Amino acid sequence: MIHVLIAEDHLMVREGIRALLEKAGDIHVMGEASNGQEAIEMTEMLKPDVLIMDIMMPRMNGIQAAGNIRELKLPTHILLLSMYSDEGFVHQALQYGVKGYVLKSSVSDELLWAVRAVAGGKTYFSSSIAEIVESATNPHSAIPAGDPLSNLSPREKEILQLIAEEYTSAEIAKMLFITEKTIEKHRTKLMEKLNARNLAGLVRLAVKYHLVDKDT
Repeated sequence: MIHVLIAEDHLMVREGIRALLEKAGDIHVMGEASNGQEAIEMTEMLKPDVLIMDIMMPRMNGIQAAGNIRELKLPTHILLLSMYSDEGFVHQALQYGVKGYVLKSSVSDELLWAVRAVAGGKTYFSSSIAEIVESATNPHSAIPAGDPLSNLSPREKEILQLIAEEYTSAEIAKMLFITEKTIEKHRTKLMEKLNARNLAGLVRLAVKYHLVDKDT
């Protein structure tokens, strides 16, 4: 039996994925998380064979959560779900040791194949993602330039996402267990690094480079 944790912020999508997996017969859903931070905590607690995780989630996106899980050296294999076949996402996913990447448009039997492959220590990528992976692993290919967010640290990305989700500095400080003054320093540094004149500029960049969903 393959033990799986689902991390997806949309309830109906989460329920659909759960129903699909449970019909398979060889997959058991251990639990559900609704944001990136919760996904990390539940993965650490439950240690599922596979974490199926949406990339675009509140509090912390799937890419950042994957990085955190890798640092914890947990045995769980990560399978990302996304609406986007974004080269930047794929490159980051590979860097964090993600085993699978499936487009949401392919959430059907392909997701079952992906879960089984990833649970067995293999990799599985939707066809359009596989093309990007192939170019990424080519020693003569270069990581695409043009994404200013690639120069940010994981902490800076986390704070930028929370700013874009309209949390105040005080709320972010409480969530991250740091001082409000530290948040203000990070915000100033983010504006300098991203050449943004104000908070609206930071939010536009977070949306443009898919750090947050347009509907967030």
